Amino acid sequence: MGFVWFWIVAVMLTAYVVLDGFDLGVGILFPLLANTEEQRRLMIRSIGPVWDGNEVWLLAAGGTLYFAFPLLYASSFSGFYLPLMIVLWLLILRGVGLELRMHIDDEVWRTFFDGCFFVASALLAVFFGAALANVIRGVPLGADHYFFLPLWTDWLPGAKPGILDWYTVIGGLVALVALAVHGALWLAVKVSGDLEAKAVRAVRRLWPALLVITGISVPATMIVRPAVLNNYEHYPILFIIPVAVVGALAAMRYLVGRNALGAFLASCGYLIFMLVGAAAGLYPRLLPSSTDATRDITIQEAMAGPYALHVGLLWWTFGILLALLYFITSYSMFRGKVSEQDSGYGH
Repeated sequence: MGFVWFWIVAVMLTAYVVLDGFDLGVGILFPLLANTEEQRRLMIRSIGPVWDGNEVWLLAAGGTLYFAFPLLYASSFSGFYLPLMIVLWLLILRGVGLELRMHIDDEVWRTFFDGCFFVASALLAVFFGAALANVIRGVPLGADHYFFLPLWTDWLPGAKPGILDWYTVIGGLVALVALAVHGALWLAVKVSGDLEAKAVRAVRRLWPALLVITGISVPATMIVRPAVLNNYEHYPILFIIPVAVVGALAAMRYLVGRNALGAFLASCGYLIFMLVGAAAGLYPRLLPSSTDATRDITIQEAMAGPYALHVGLLWWTFGILLALLYFITSYSMFRGKVSEQDSGYGH
């Protein structure tokens, strides 16, 4: 059951990154692609009916983590208290920016809330990437499995790291560039005309940066935590994951401007395989220690009781089927390109 719930949590977090990732990407590109109020409304309308629903996956993943691995939940939510509060306020700021920009027909008012939307989206991408890098690098777990991390120390990974160091900054940059590309490809699917052309150009300009930063992140991870290769050495079939990442990057570049939906799906594949690769490297660890490997929080130590996990799996299956039904219905109703003439969100 520990194996099953490990991958359930991983899948839910991956779903959040893929779905809310393009929302964040649109926010990152918001001041860069939209030159007119009409284009800004189109960008917002491209995510309008789904952005808040996409965030449900983050809440669901947190609830699932609490249910399946209570020790990990208690340890990580206390140790990462500072960045979690920052993320919470950024999520609020992003929602406020989207919902309030049109409440008053005033340019200064809209510009302020557009800035909130952009800043919150960009910082959320960086913090989410840095958070994953923190988990891969490890944290200074004590004998009681608790820890505290300042925002930064000497910017070096080690026995007493901060939330931000050179490795976690790389993780944040990977997320920032990857989600910007993801958002641009979503726009290429959902809008048309000049804005679509701008989105395609943005992908072509950002793709080399994504290729380079992805290439840098791999050896950086091996330097910071060589143990991530253990599972790959024991199960060579896992090397198909980095091959799939490269394939997704190549497909993304080839299809952009030719097949918008295909390029977007390639971007989804890139994000999925990057996260699956990280999870495969960590398993069976949930949170490694940066000081003593014997203090790593593992699945066996953190998991809830077997009976609770068996019963919970039944209820989780029922709940996820309802969620999937909602998302399939929502995206089906929202299919096709948006236009300024459409009524509804963002007008």
